[in-house]
Amino acid sequence: MLQSQLFTKTRREAPKDEVAKNAQLLIRAGFVQKEVAGVYDYLPLGLRTLEKINRLIRSEMQKLNATEINMSALQNPDLWQKTGRWDDKSVDVWFKTRLKNESELGLGFTHEEPITSLLKEHIKSYRDLPRAVYQIQTKFRNETRTKSGLIRGREFLMKDLYSFHATRVDQEEFYGKVSKVYQDIFKAVGLGERTYLTFASGGAFSKYSHEFQTLSEAGEDTIYLASDKEIAVNLEVATPEVLNELGLEKEELVPHKSIEVGNIFTLGTRFSSAIGLNYLDSEGKSQPVWMGSYGLGPSRLLGTVAEVLSDEDGLVWPKSIAPFMVYLIVLNSRDEKVMRSARTLYETLEKLGVETLFDDRGLKAGEHFADSDLIGLPYRVVVSEKTLAEEKYELKIRSNGEVNLLDEKALIKLLQN
Repeated sequence: MLQSQLFTKTRREAPKDEVAKNAQLLIRAGFVQKEVAGVYDYLPLGLRTLEKINRLIRSEMQKLNATEINMSALQNPDLWQKTGRWDDKSVDVWFKTRLKNESELGLGFTHEEPITSLLKEHIKSYRDLPRAVYQIQTKFRNETRTKSGLIRGREFLMKDLYSFHATRVDQEEFYGKVSKVYQDIFKAVGLGERTYLTFASGGAFSKYSHEFQTLSEAGEDTIYLASDKEIAVNLEVATPEVLNELGLEKEELVPHKSIEVGNIFTLGTRFSSAIGLNYLDSEGKSQPVWMGSYGLGPSRLLGTVAEVLSDEDGLVWPKSIAPFMVYLIVLNSRDEKVMRSARTLYETLEKLGVETLFDDRGLKAGEHFADSDLIGLPYRVVVSEKTLAEEKYELKIRSNGEVNLLDEKALIKLLQN
């Protein structure tokens, strides 16, 4: 991609109405644009990053033999009334609207009710179980506070996975597999060392649920962490009884601010019983299906990476989700020999499958370098009269600032690897 043709624009100053670092940097770097509080458009760089996160998630969902679908965002109140979750007193984040015939619909903030209803057409017998179905879909929540940028939005992308089982034992086994897959996802996007499986309230059918909390001073949650044991407990369940059960001493727990980047729940038969999702067991008896729900927000994950992996100069993308791998700069673009060399290198990298953003705008060196650091691609390559005189290219690694001069063969080998 030539940056002169890319639909984006960098800014030197952060928007005055944004207080979250992730939103400030993503807007300044031209990844997103704010519509209203908690609602963002994804520009090409942001969309490429988001799609890479989704691709990574889909790859991990395949390991669970989960099937992808896409459900309607518009919700029928009749279905939600069966579980008591249509009333605003029970759920205070609904966006609701009226049709021209005065009937009311909601915009989905999650999909337990409709997915349970849908599976009534697909599950009749124990032979139809287990099943795992997921979607990556836009959700809507009428949040009171939206000062955390992409970490808490009114319109956002969620990967919601639902599993259906004949027994609690089967669901708990699947629950453990999802936990492992989630941990692999967070490692892949560079958050593994600071993201902890955290004990949280489990509701009616399980003593605990689990959240995945990433340590960050920008977080809205508080967790208590025993780092030596790699055990974290949410503030809401950090009681003496729970700590004793988990083998923790109050003195070894340290409070941390954190961002919730995922959660997994055992739903039991709450939704299947209310909506009538049953199966015939091996003896021909009707039984309610045992369910689990597993959420992870791709857009929140993008915001979290931007929040915690950035530095004073800008974004620092891990290779796994960077919109491009290389930021290629040509200095003194009016020099025909320099520009020709830069274009040749660009074309070579593209042919080899090394995704490259070629900054061909002919700016001053300082402007090129500032935009490179702000956008935060893993590698910066500079072509100039000075580097050509040595028949080499300047390579900077964004994550640690290391700079080297490499010949073309060494450069290509490094970037291909």
